[in-house]
Amino acid sequence: MLNVIVPRDLYDKTALTGTMGDEKQVSSTTFDTDANQDELIMQQQRRIEKEISETTALVGDLEGLGMLEDEYAGDDVYCQKVHDLAGKYKSMRRTRPDGNCFFRAFSYAYLEQLLEDREEYERFRDLAAKSKNSLVELGFPQFTVEDFHDIFMEVIDHVGKGPTFFSQKELHKMFNDQGYSDYIVVYLRLITSGQLQRDSEFYQHFIEGDRSVADFCHQEVEPMYKESDHIHIIALSAALNVGVRVRYMDRGEASEVIAHDFPEGIHPAVHLLYRPGHYDILYP
Repeated sequence: MLNVIVPRDLYDKTALTGTMGDEKQVSSTTFDTDANQDELIMQQQRRIEKEISETTALVGDLEGLGMLEDEYAGDDVYCQKVHDLAGKYKSMRRTRPDGNCFFRAFSYAYLEQLLEDREEYERFRDLAAKSKNSLVELGFPQFTVEDFHDIFMEVIDHVGKGPTFFSQKELHKMFNDQGYSDYIVVYLRLITSGQLQRDSEFYQHFIEGDRSVADFCHQEVEPMYKESDHIHIIALSAALNVGVRVRYMDRGEASEVIAHDFPEGIHPAVHLLYRPGHYDILYP
């Protein structure tokens, strides 16, 4: 059932292999043109991934929205939308564009708030502690779930110390530690997959083609580096009972940056900026 794909060196506890692993050697005596072309494409992708990892933090520092204005200077459509966004939010925080940006942005923004909200922290910790058994009951291998759950709970328990003993600066450092950060992402992917499969009759309507919900989870939810869409956000926000507001900034005709709330009717605790293929964190 489980098809988690994580980096080979992701924490010493796991032996699972990843999509960003060692490059496969190509023999000079191989004459399969299609195979060579595929290998060249994969090598180029790895170079791009390496460049991104070397130049972009997993979670960046706070910055004003003026940085977006500079980024879109000369583009009237986007500049107008940045101006609208600046009227609603005071700052933003970028995440690495590696396909995990939704899960990383969501978890960082939410845990950051839990540092100051004891009541919500206690609710979430109880839910998180029970989530392991819920996943095992759905058929996920216990030894795999436990590995990721242990690290997930370790991070949550650090947050539970409160800002006096575990500062926002320390949370930021932890999220930029690839081991901790990717374990959080993996576990949230498992929770999302569990929610989709638990309510498969409902979510089946969101899946195109002949794929089952289980197939979709194996292919698009559980593997690392797979980008997230509405269905991921709906499932995760429902599983954790945490409201998410996503501001969509694109080339649509509206001058306003349109907002969508997940689930509908719940006050958003997390605010994200979506630009085609990527999520960053927004601060009202």
